[in-house]
Amino acid sequence: MLIKIRKASDVRGSEITPKSVYLDRRRFLRAAAVAGAGAAMAPLALAGSAQAGAKLTGVVKGPYSTDEEQTKYESVTSYNNFYEFGTGKSDPARNSRNFKPKPWSVAIEGTVAKPAVYDFEDLIRPHKLEERVYRLRCVEAWSMVIPWIGIPLGDVIKRLEPTSKARYVAFDTLHDPEQMPGQRRSVLDWPYVEGLRMDEAMHPLTLLAVGLYGEEMPNQNGAPIRLVVPWKYGYKSIKSIVRMRFVETQPETAWNKASPREYGFYSNVNPDVPHPRWSQRRERRIGFFFKRDTLMFNGYAEEVAGLYTGMDLAKYY
Repeated sequence: MLIKIRKASDVRGSEITPKSVYLDRRRFLRAAAVAGAGAAMAPLALAGSAQAGAKLTGVVKGPYSTDEEQTKYESVTSYNNFYEFGTGKSDPARNSRNFKPKPWSVAIEGTVAKPAVYDFEDLIRPHKLEERVYRLRCVEAWSMVIPWIGIPLGDVIKRLEPTSKARYVAFDTLHDPEQMPGQRRSVLDWPYVEGLRMDEAMHPLTLLAVGLYGEEMPNQNGAPIRLVVPWKYGYKSIKSIVRMRFVETQPETAWNKASPREYGFYSNVNPDVPHPRWSQRRERRIGFFFKRDTLMFNGYAEEVAGLYTGMDLAKYY
């Protein structure tokens, strides 16, 4: 009689513990203790699950997509970091239900030939919407695979014609404590600000995303328009953008201002540079039980390593 012994890598998280349990660390620990005693566990519903958004039409398959298994829609829209709506992972879905992402405009400022306040639709209309399946890696050592829909940031920048003085582009999130209750607390210095070096912003992997899974962007994921920079930690992918500024000097960014020892400006995914409070060598993919090795540049080294030739990535973290 032959008995197949399954490797740890063959075992899916859904075969061990209900998905909604292991998404929450505290509930997972409690569930593990009960499971160890042989008790049966009932699935726990995630608070604030998203309702389906409007379908996006005319979307084409974009380049660079991974063929890895996509994270479930329910996980992507209910397990979020969006401190404007609260610091808990389920807070954004619950607290963003009344957020109004339409009408929306984005101010373009700085050393650019075409500064103006652009209607959201006018900003994206000239471009074909692309679906790109990207990995997203968060500094807390969890990751997802998400089919984002958007337009290359570089294409938008070319239309705006930044001058030769523009070395960086900075982004601001909406500041509206009435709609964003998390901004009523001084967790960060609001509004949330992020930035990229110009060559990073122009790289074809960098996406201005307006949707996911074929639908408009849910509020808790950064509606109506957000950045996706897949080789960097998730907090660089700023949400609900209302301003883009082309500047000569490196902009101060929200998390770097809050804790420069922990959060560098570049924030490239790097397993060899530990966060002061935890290692970055391993990550847990949402939907799987066992951890996996963290890949340099989140698996996009072939595409982006050349941006950092000669840089000390431990110093410029």
